[in-house]
Amino acid sequence: MTAMHAALPLLDALSFPSIRRSHLQTLQINLTYRCNQRCLHCHVNAGPTRDEALSDENLAVLREVINAHSVQTLDLTGGAPEMHPRFRELVVHARREGLRVIDRCNLTILLEPGYEDLAEFLAEQQVEVTASLPCYLRENVDRQRGDGVFDASIAGLQKLNRLGYGAEGSGLVLNLVYNPQGPNLPPPQAALEAGYKAHLAEDFGICFNHLLTITNQPIARFGSTLISKGQFNGYMQLLRDSFRTENLNSVMCRNLVSVDWQGYLYDCDFNQMLELPMPINIIGRDRAHLRDLLGPLALEGNPITTRDHCYACTAGQGSSCGGALGE
Repeated sequence: MTAMHAALPLLDALSFPSIRRSHLQTLQINLTYRCNQRCLHCHVNAGPTRDEALSDENLAVLREVINAHSVQTLDLTGGAPEMHPRFRELVVHARREGLRVIDRCNLTILLEPGYEDLAEFLAEQQVEVTASLPCYLRENVDRQRGDGVFDASIAGLQKLNRLGYGAEGSGLVLNLVYNPQGPNLPPPQAALEAGYKAHLAEDFGICFNHLLTITNQPIARFGSTLISKGQFNGYMQLLRDSFRTENLNSVMCRNLVSVDWQGYLYDCDFNQMLELPMPINIIGRDRAHLRDLLGPLALEGNPITTRDHCYACTAGQGSSCGGALGE
């Protein structure tokens, strides 16, 4: 376990309600920890100096899984997933096989040297772009993600808009992602989306499809920041106190498998970062791998590994990679 994870208090394995898997619909692949940014809220601890990346061997297995499995969505994340050298090859293969492909884009990558034609590639392949923009105010974004990130993000959005992203009837989906600035729950998603659309349209002429609100997880870089400020226990109590049972039916781990850069399987991206493997029954091994999806590994009905960080997904309106679970 990394030093960053070891610095956090032990998360309770017993108090969160037990939940089980339903039918697998989405493969979420963490292609690389490499990123051109280093954001305060990043639960992956991604950055420019990270070099972990899915190998060519495991990419070949992933293509086999795509060909053989009934998954509907390939969700590509990182780091900046576009910085993986085989990103475009994987996208083309998945689209050819009829999968919906989501690119979790930080927007500034669209302006980086060597990525100038990335937006055009995404549009050509009709990739759904889910882009991080934690606020529509410059000072808040730059505080969380670094100086100059807001202006670069706006330029990236305008580039996507010029290609048709976010425009009604274009078929090019552009969603934005909001994370709170600190140890708070996101505000109601629908109201915040209306505010984003009004401000971005008026100030920059930007349009987009939907805003997705995601609760910050008390792990990794954000968790360590909470510890350093003496806010960890208070934030965990807020998450527990805001638990809503009805959100258990819609949490993303029920129909998603998270795959790390080594090809190992987890119930979600957050469990992946905490090195909490998916419960399996495979003789001689304690964790499942992509190649197991080509064999008899049965997922539906299996228990999901939970800890107290899972309260971040069920608090208030709920939170998943697809945004709020319910208003």
